[in-house]
Amino acid sequence: MIAEINLERRRLFGVAALGVAAVRLGLPTPAHTAPSKTIIAATAAGGHNGFEALKSVKAGDLEVGYVEAGAQDGPAVLLLHGWPYDIHSYVDVVPVLAAEGYRVIVPHLRGYGTTRFLSEATPRNGQQSALAVDMIALMDALDISSAIIAGYDWGARTADIIAALWPERCRALVSVSGYLIGSQTINARPLPPKAELAWWYQFYFATERGRLGYEANTREFARLIWQTASPSWQFDDATFERSAKSLDNPDHVAITIHNYRWRLGLVEGEARFDTCEEKLAMGPKISVPTITMEGDANAAPHPDPAVYATKFTGKYQHRPITGGIGHNLPQEAPREFAQAVLDVARL
Repeated sequence: MIAEINLERRRLFGVAALGVAAVRLGLPTPAHTAPSKTIIAATAAGGHNGFEALKSVKAGDLEVGYVEAGAQDGPAVLLLHGWPYDIHSYVDVVPVLAAEGYRVIVPHLRGYGTTRFLSEATPRNGQQSALAVDMIALMDALDISSAIIAGYDWGARTADIIAALWPERCRALVSVSGYLIGSQTINARPLPPKAELAWWYQFYFATERGRLGYEANTREFARLIWQTASPSWQFDDATFERSAKSLDNPDHVAITIHNYRWRLGLVEGEARFDTCEEKLAMGPKISVPTITMEGDANAAPHPDPAVYATKFTGKYQHRPITGGIGHNLPQEAPREFAQAVLDVARL
């Protein structure tokens, strides 16, 4: 049953380090690939303060909390957030898409906001395929056969996985930082020191001290990531707190720690996802129409667009976004992000 409820990462340090990030993804590193000619000047975020209400629906392992806006019979758009952010990354994107006649769905991922596990016995698993399966289950629960799927950070990885493994469910893709599908085998390969430095929190989370530290200082940690990943983004306290509330989810720490430990092969995933992970470890190409995006001030670890362009075999564009735009691109440049969603279906 759907119920109404009330609502209340990071550029690597220098171009050389960006190239080595591709090793983490298991992609070839060409000497140079000409960038797209599309240069879009970013538009400042709008003034929407939040969402009036959330819905919830039982889907797979979860009762998913989500925002829905726009026409019920319109083409579906699924917008996926990253860590440590939440659905409010899309607070200024949703109205634009809804006004264009789309049915817009913005869910809290497992471990965020109002999303809850249906059973205490379900492992608090943060591995990449688990999040993708969650979204397939959500689409099934909402009777959505296919959707434009867009995201950044964890959300972009999840969108990439759906597009790669279930292309019939993904009408088109918008992915900030491009191709983010990984594998434990690739992640086991050491990177140069400067690139490793960018992943400091991943190694911190590998320790019990890190788990305890994140548990005790979740908000402070999240604020630090926001600031370092988007150094030019002058967000205010109210904007941060609006999203930080979602990190109070009782499973947030467990999901976060498992996600980063799983990447390094320090913890096991679930056997039911083994087939998905075997396919993902092969670096599957993505054939659906795709627009990738990157902010010019993204200070979180991310690959150079030239590295992943060949992973997209269908109609494809890459859009660099200028104007000091960091890691949380849809919230920092909502108009440009919304435009990419509108354009990708017309590629």
